[in-house]
Amino acid sequence: MIATPDRTPLPRSFFDRPVLEVAPDLLGRLLVRTTPDGPITLRLTEVEAYDGPNDPGSHAYRGRTARNDTMFGPPGHVYVYFTYGMWHCMNLVCGPEGRASAVLLRAGEIVEGAEPVRKRRLSARNDNELAKGPARLATALDVDRSLDGADACTAADTPLRVLAGTPVASDQVRNGPRTGVSGDGAVHPWRYWVADDPTVSPYRAHVPRRRRS
Repeated sequence: MIATPDRTPLPRSFFDRPVLEVAPDLLGRLLVRTTPDGPITLRLTEVEAYDGPNDPGSHAYRGRTARNDTMFGPPGHVYVYFTYGMWHCMNLVCGPEGRASAVLLRAGEIVEGAEPVRKRRLSARNDNELAKGPARLATALDVDRSLDGADACTAADTPLRVLAGTPVASDQVRNGPRTGVSGDGAVHPWRYWVADDPTVSPYRAHVPRRRRS
């Protein structure tokens, strides 16, 4: 018998912990995104941890900027950035306020509200690909920079909430190198995913972008 997911919002204390504790514990949790087309619920299946001053791969490694300001807290807020001039990616801030760390939401399963998502993700070959990868996940949930700084721990009247869901058993959690991270940050095995889940994105090592001649 499959247990009914717990729809209790996660408290701020859940996120007010070290990022390497929060990241794997997010697997199996539910995101509820409120949109004009109705609510969309996603079950998280893949995430990556970014540990601020201890992590050359983090946006906050070199300090606070206008772009990464939300990463410095409070925990439980949404950090959204724009990348490659075309894609948004969504993170959940964690750790004590003032020390930047966040979890990148890499992939998930749409469990409710799939119809409007299919319209936004016309290139998806099937529902497993609707939120398979961080940019696809953000597109599926209609996320852009207007969501940056939103409080994901508020019980109501918020564009995005994180619910308890059904945490993944530790023996079903896998970890390995983060996707597309270069330099010293590439060695950290801080990507976490649900074993054998079809919505998890494939691993890709960083490939330097070549200038056109």
